Amino acid sequence: MAYKADIEIAQENETKDIKEIAEKAGIDEKYLELYGNHKAKINYRLLEEIKNREDGKLILVTAITPTPAGEGKTTTTVGLADGLSKKGKKTFVALREPSLGPVFGVKGGAAGGGYAQVVPMEDINLHFTGDIHAVGAANNLLAAMIDNHVQQGNALGIDTRKITWRRCVDMNDRQLRNIVDGLGGKPHGVPREDGYDITVASEIMAVLCLSRDIDDLKARISRIVVGYTFDDKPVTAGQLKAQGAITALLKDALKPNLVQTLEHTPAFVHGGPFANIAHGCNSVMATKMALKLADYVVTEAGFGADLGAEKFLDIKCRMAGIKPSAVVIVATVRALKHHGGVPKTELEKEDLKALERGMPNLLQHVENVTKVYNLPAVVAINAFPNDTKAELEMVEEKCRELGVNVALSRVWAMGGAGASELADEVLRLCSNGNGFEEAYDLDMSIREKIESIAKRIYRASDVSFTDNAEKQMQQLEELGFGNVPVCMAKTQYSFSDDMKLLGAPKDFTLTVRSMKISAGAGFIVAITGDIMTMPGLPKVPAAENIDVDKEGKITGLF
Repeated sequence: MAYKADIEIAQENETKDIKEIAEKAGIDEKYLELYGNHKAKINYRLLEEIKNREDGKLILVTAITPTPAGEGKTTTTVGLADGLSKKGKKTFVALREPSLGPVFGVKGGAAGGGYAQVVPMEDINLHFTGDIHAVGAANNLLAAMIDNHVQQGNALGIDTRKITWRRCVDMNDRQLRNIVDGLGGKPHGVPREDGYDITVASEIMAVLCLSRDIDDLKARISRIVVGYTFDDKPVTAGQLKAQGAITALLKDALKPNLVQTLEHTPAFVHGGPFANIAHGCNSVMATKMALKLADYVVTEAGFGADLGAEKFLDIKCRMAGIKPSAVVIVATVRALKHHGGVPKTELEKEDLKALERGMPNLLQHVENVTKVYNLPAVVAINAFPNDTKAELEMVEEKCRELGVNVALSRVWAMGGAGASELADEVLRLCSNGNGFEEAYDLDMSIREKIESIAKRIYRASDVSFTDNAEKQMQQLEELGFGNVPVCMAKTQYSFSDDMKLLGAPKDFTLTVRSMKISAGAGFIVAITGDIMTMPGLPKVPAAENIDVDKEGKITGLF
């Protein structure tokens, strides 16, 4: 049977005027800044006006450790929001913005799938409202001001060997990971080693996502540490007098983007960091605005629960003063069989032994959510036609042993109607209170925080710090940065720092290679294993399949 492509389903959908969606969400037209008929930014003044309203219930959607077989986390998030809407609940969905790098690299699109999508999906997957471009421009303005300061006499005494601020571009481009710039003689700058990160790994993106308002945004930017002096004193963006100009570049990007699902549930799509190399969450502004406008807000965290959910709960919730009422952990039978050692080409066949071998991956994520964070959870099985009754029963049985129910999700094929069972369980979980707590306390040392995440969430037996990481950790504590959360940069494909260790590996040592302070974002980034902050394109990039006709109609975008 031939299935329609996601883009075909989206293009055939009758998208409502965004003013109608705003009205449905209870947003006065005076707060709308229109980007055509189907997109709008919402002025942040709205949040100030409604700040005293009671918050709705927050539902976090996360997933098992990702595999090439796919999990469908965004699809489930969108479908669940539509499912709650179908039950008459005033619902908002809050998602991250796709990044051009993976859209043209490994993914082809990131706006959900099938009949559970946010639209206009082509716009969302490409330039959208320009937020990520603004982040890139802001990041590179700061980079330009650093090098210009050095060129113009270097009054602050910046050691060019200790500049930590890198340039960025919103594209997967391994060629730019490490470069030498400033060549060509004295008029062309001071030669130094430099490099690029992907824009969504930039601290500017984290700052944008975590800022409460424009004043908070400016204050965070001024605190950004860009490098160190010859005597190892930190140099900030504020010392370079860059905060005003950078905030000016970001003032519109700070405003949440309003769109809709295929079933016209209001959706904020705003902010876009990866959870493997950044903090991986939708913006605080969008989430808090949605909580004031709706009774139920469905949001997603990046990649697996060991990364996305951990950072959502330990960083975002702590900074924003929010907590989930329920957590959805998305899994597929196919992906669990892959964790059990079955190659991608063989996943269509029933294989209960492989499924049993792969189940510990799901169960560890469940235990982390329910026992480490003390949050109620439901497992959503994103259904595929080849899933057998015996396989589904095994998943249900193993989860029930941990006190967690399983709901079958058919949102890809059925939209909101396919999330009815899942929505019922989520509503049940939301009706009870919970004893949410973070995985570590802020007054722990940096080492203790990293060890807590590694041992409690990843189940590492030990943590090893390179000499470089040890030196950086000591320096950061001496500079007074010891009391902030830690953002772990780690492969998304394993609980460990080795992407080849599938399932739920035990007795491994996590290696921390380096760390740096993101003082504007308000956390330390600890880089583990071989993780890169600038991805490369795969052998056959998704870009090869994307095209546009003379009418401007895009094809191949997932």
